[in-house]
Amino acid sequence: MKTVRDLAREIVNREGGYVNDPDDPGGATKHGVTVHTMRRMGMDLTRDGKVNWKDVQALSKDQAVDIFIEHYFHRPHVDALPDCLQPSVFDMYVNAGANAVRILQDVLNEMGQSVSVDGIIGPQTIQAARSAARDAPDHIADVYGIARRNYYYAIADRRPASRKYATNREGGKGGWIRRAEEFISPRHHLTDAEHRERVRAWG
Repeated sequence: MKTVRDLAREIVNREGGYVNDPDDPGGATKHGVTVHTMRRMGMDLTRDGKVNWKDVQALSKDQAVDIFIEHYFHRPHVDALPDCLQPSVFDMYVNAGANAVRILQDVLNEMGQSVSVDGIIGPQTIQAARSAARDAPDHIADVYGIARRNYYYAIADRRPASRKYATNREGGKGGWIRRAEEFISPRHHLTDAEHRERVRAWG
């Protein structure tokens, strides 16, 4: 079984290096860590009295891994979820914050559990997730991954500037969709034709 550090390293590699895309609300980002996160943590790596894109550029992979483990795995209590859910929820928490938990809570409610959709992993969500995963761990992992994929499509439906993250230049699956499907059983992956049909209305 992979350790949390293994998972965090995979996230860092998946996120890539330094980018400062004007269409990305996260702003300057490196290894998946945004300038906003670094400001909240007071990470003045250049020691010039302010935290900006220069500090993001200075961030190392090991520093990003440590940030993810502490602030995106332990603090939000992803570590209390069933093992089958931890990789995907952890990866999405880095990518989408508390929305990763809200999606899980929606899924749990759809599966007959009763939890508040508040984006917080508390005793209620933990118990519901463990109960849902007890007899069908693969099922809940796939249902969560599919809901995650739908979340990305829905963002792109509403926000044209985000469509380049859901599709590539040729119209095939973009990074968001491929990322979600890494945590879904292959039998539930969309075919290229199904993906293109889903995004056809985008033009």
